[in-house]
Amino acid sequence: MDDRQRKEAGNAAEAAALQHLRTHGLKLIARNYRCRAGEIDLVMLDGATLALIEVRFRASMQFGGAAASVTPQKQKRLILAAKHLLISRHELARYPARFDVVAIGGGKPIEWIRSAFTL
Repeated sequence: MDDRQRKEAGNAAEAAALQHLRTHGLKLIARNYRCRAGEIDLVMLDGATLALIEVRFRASMQFGGAAASVTPQKQKRLILAAKHLLISRHELARYPARFDVVAIGGGKPIEWIRSAFTL
C-alpha cells in the first residue's frame, strides 16, 4: 500500500468511525485538531463528556491490530494535543474528558474503546 492509498484508507476509516459514533449519539465538535504536539482525530461530546478520539486503521491483525498501535508514545502526544486544545478552546475545559480509541480493520467490526487510556 503506497502513501496515497494509506491516506485514502485512513480517511475512509475516520469517516466510518465518525458515522459509527454519531449513531451512538455523539456530537462532533472538531475533526483533525492539530497543534505542534500532535493531532486528535475527532473531538466529540458524549452527553456531558468530551471524548477525544483516536481512529486507528490496520488492514490486518498482524502485530496486534489497530487498537494495539496506540503506543505509550502516541498516547503522550494525544495528551499533549488535548492539553493544547483545552487551553486554546477554553469553553471545552468545563467538560470532563476521556480518551477513546476507535479501531477499524482486520475484517473485524468497528471496535470503540471508551476511556482507552488516561492522563
